[in-house]
Amino acid sequence: MRSWMSLQAGFGDFQYRRNVYLFALRMSFVAVILSGVILALTIPPLGFFGLLPMTLSHAIGFGAVFSWLVGGTVCGMLSLAAGFTMHELTLSRAEFEKLSRTDTLSGLLNRRAFTEALDKAEDNASLVIFDVDRFKAINDRFGHACGDAVITAVSAVLRSAFDEMSVVARLGGEEFGVIVSGELEARLKRIEGVRARIASGAIAADGHDIRITVSGGVADLAAGRSKQAVYASADRALYLAKALGRNRVVHEREGLHHAWHGLADNGFDAKGRGAESDNVMQAYGI
Repeated sequence: MRSWMSLQAGFGDFQYRRNVYLFALRMSFVAVILSGVILALTIPPLGFFGLLPMTLSHAIGFGAVFSWLVGGTVCGMLSLAAGFTMHELTLSRAEFEKLSRTDTLSGLLNRRAFTEALDKAEDNASLVIFDVDRFKAINDRFGHACGDAVITAVSAVLRSAFDEMSVVARLGGEEFGVIVSGELEARLKRIEGVRARIASGAIAADGHDIRITVSGGVADLAAGRSKQAVYASADRALYLAKALGRNRVVHEREGLHHAWHGLADNGFDAKGRGAESDNVMQAYGI
């Protein structure tokens, strides 16, 4: 890998055919120059000792022709062949790298690529984790083919809803991650718009019209805050969105007050709450 990076840095990116021709041309000039230097160092001494079969001026002329026609042409052709070989290797390597970072079903980035992007993400952005509500029930009722269709449809919505400045990935199963840039209120509005858009339509799959919803948890990236802490906070917010009834987006800033009163509004109280609410309360330290 280190040798490949050094080669790329020294001769250019072989991903583009134009760079292959430039590489061959450069190598031809290098060969001509080296040939000229060698002839300049050898012809005068041979002439001085009378070992040349022709006059010195003719030897120099033939040497110049030799360096251009033979050295330049042969080296150029060999460099062109080597350049196209490296061009094919570069394309194959790029395709392999793309496949290793892409989820095959959704076409989005996979968890590995998303983790790398999150580590490099800067401030003034939010992490949102989306989860398809009751996805197991969809698989059980309609079959895994319909479940795959749901994943594909949600992926298409996410891809179209977020611009190239955002990072969209399938984290695994029915869970998706998005890094959204821009002003906070605009980010939240876009995220909420995605939730509403998915809830408002139906997905046609295998003769069924499947209506789905998604829940989301949002946490903000900030200077001095670890990416692990951001991810954990977004995950807790997603858990709270599920406990509050699903089909909603919860931001981390809504905090303990929302956790307590929101669960109470959904029929839970301090003495008789369900197991799911117990887990949420424990996660938020209530």
